[in-house]
Amino acid sequence: MAKPTKHYGMWRIRWVDENRGRHSEVYEKREDAVFKLREHEQRVAEIKRGHRLPDPPPKSFDDVADHWLKTRAATKRSRACDESIIRAHLRPAFTGMQLAAIGKLVLDGFCASKAHLHKNTQHHILTLLVSLLRTAKGLGWLRVLPEIEKPKIKLFSRDFHYLRTNEEILRLLRSAREEGDLEFALYATTVYTGMRQGEVAGLMWNEVDLEKRLIIVAHSWDGPPKSEKDRPVPLVDALLPVLAAWRLQSAGKFVFPNRDGGMFCKSARIFQETLHAILDRAGFPRVERNGRTCRYIRFHDLRHTFATQWMMTGGNFFTLQQILGHASPQMTMRYAHFAPAAFAADYGRFGEALRLDDAQIVPFPAGAAT
Repeated sequence: MAKPTKHYGMWRIRWVDENRGRHSEVYEKREDAVFKLREHEQRVAEIKRGHRLPDPPPKSFDDVADHWLKTRAATKRSRACDESIIRAHLRPAFTGMQLAAIGKLVLDGFCASKAHLHKNTQHHILTLLVSLLRTAKGLGWLRVLPEIEKPKIKLFSRDFHYLRTNEEILRLLRSAREEGDLEFALYATTVYTGMRQGEVAGLMWNEVDLEKRLIIVAHSWDGPPKSEKDRPVPLVDALLPVLAAWRLQSAGKFVFPNRDGGMFCKSARIFQETLHAILDRAGFPRVERNGRTCRYIRFHDLRHTFATQWMMTGGNFFTLQQILGHASPQMTMRYAHFAPAAFAADYGRFGEALRLDDAQIVPFPAGAAT
């Protein structure tokens, strides 16, 4: 059994950990040295017998953040978002802090410091923080995953906006035609396919089969679609002649190229200022939403327009889910109530229409609450 030894007027202890690493410490008093030596030996013995977990290595928050950015975020479609959250919110709060020190008290303070942000923003920040800490635990850098209370948010909002009638769609597309052939084809494609903005921007001609009347959605900006899977979208009657005519004018790689023949970026005028001009020319009014004056629709609302029109004209719900690329039917459910026959089977559930002379009026008993 090891014992403390004299060391320049003090007491040194030496021990070997569970990984055969050698350690030493120095104490002023012999009784303190004896106590710490027995404590270390007892801990190593318990670990070797499986009665205790080994202590995690002294890793900091920066270690796991760097690991995440080099490994996990590098392959994610939302890597730019991760980089932004880590740079703007997480590093300023946790840089230099040991992972073991990030406990409930620290996290409650961090959550309170973000309370002024929108709930969705808070949710994104805390979701990434949980992922980082869970990764640290998986690497053996953190023994216990601390509890983090994230704000509750809706899976999706039902308060979306869309073009409500076929007449409104035609008004928009007539106005888009006055902007130019490219603008007309792009807006028609968005309305009649429900593709996302990045998917329309990244669409290539080798993914459009006019004969088979099929579009394969395989790109969005600089990566795969949001679902990270290719998906087929049918070329409906209203869109087929538009794309066929546009194919004769657009011979490049992209279906809707910018002036340089490349892909439109996220902030391109065609998705924002051009839409504003189209709406104004078509006579769409400004609307009040949450105390603010807004445009009648945004570009993403063209996707909502496709989905609502699909259901309103008797389209199949599960086919719509596949076309939109929703991984879960819950996301598509927001459009289900637009189906004209949604309650057709329920109208006669309680029998024939009640006639007043057949109804039996049952009075409330005296003194009953109303």
